[in-house]
Amino acid sequence: MIAGMSPAPVADLHLHSLHSDGVLAPAALMRLAAERGVERAALTDHDTLEGCAEAASAALAVGLRFTAGVEVTASWNAQTVHIIGLQPRLDDGALQAHLAAIREQRRQRLLDIGERLEHRTRGARKPVPGRTLATLACASSPVPTRLHLARALVEAGFSADVGAAFDEWLGHGKPGYLAEHWPSLEATLAVLRSAGAEVVLAHPHRYRLSSGALRRLLEEFTAQGGCALEVGVAGISPNDLDRLATLARRYGLAASTGSDFHDPAVPWNPPGRFAKLPADLETVAARLR
Repeated sequence: MIAGMSPAPVADLHLHSLHSDGVLAPAALMRLAAERGVERAALTDHDTLEGCAEAASAALAVGLRFTAGVEVTASWNAQTVHIIGLQPRLDDGALQAHLAAIREQRRQRLLDIGERLEHRTRGARKPVPGRTLATLACASSPVPTRLHLARALVEAGFSADVGAAFDEWLGHGKPGYLAEHWPSLEATLAVLRSAGAEVVLAHPHRYRLSSGALRRLLEEFTAQGGCALEVGVAGISPNDLDRLATLARRYGLAASTGSDFHDPAVPWNPPGRFAKLPADLETVAARLR
């Protein structure tokens, strides 16, 4: 930190509520973030802006600076990637239509996974009622995800916990695995930029990409108007932190911070817990109103 400057505020720009696959209502989430020392919080539910109004009101009541956001599901070279849009116009018609189409795609995909599970376990000692569980998962959230189906599998006694549900039923090569096909990176960035959002590539170290492929992704992301890279995230190794910081410098991207919080029962990524950014990186938080 430069002498005479105040420390940067704690900005958690990646939080999920029950409007997607988190478990807390937006108001409860903002209260928890404030209790954890967060000074600026962004609600970034998957493919919906629905909880932002409630979160904004709750943040004001507890003294948090609030940023509306969304984590949009996209595809790049057959790889699913997540793009965070910060402070988009909430009433932007094109963005709302884009998100609604993804939500419908999510619902249909979950039903198809349920069908696949039921078909592939037919005749087994304990067949999985995939159609029923998928229908329950779709009914449990306006943005149903595989995490909701994993929770349904746990509740029905087919897996010990959510991680096991993915390992046994939903992961790559398992009975319920179904390849993903989402809107392109180019289309996603175009609609977010048109809505006035600051566009961030979420958790790039988690993608199954070689170093060269990640560089190509960042080249396209930057060329298409992406402005920031999530660098300070929960649970990141020192090596990955250094690697992402180097990539942010190389491509002239601001750095974002976020816990990717979903559930208070998960102890390793509460709101406000993420790796500290190197002092020389510009922060996307500094660009926000």
